[in-house]
Amino acid sequence: MTDIRQSVGRTGLVRPRDTRVVAGVCAGLGRRFGLSPWVARLLFVLLLMVLPGSQFLVYFILWILMPNEY
Repeated sequence: MTDIRQSVGRTGLVRPRDTRVVAGVCAGLGRRFGLSPWVARLLFVLLLMVLPGSQFLVYFILWILMPNEY
């Protein structure tokens, strides 16, 4: 499991400590793709309206796989 987390962390996909609201997944995704954390959260909510339910599973999996920013 730590090998997966390390490889995800090497790609720049980490959960920042300073801009978290829940777990930092949306903030980490926003930072990785050059978006504001609030834009990433808004896209997550809009996607939730279109495809309900699946985002919670993806969010939970990313929460586990994305390492904390050090």
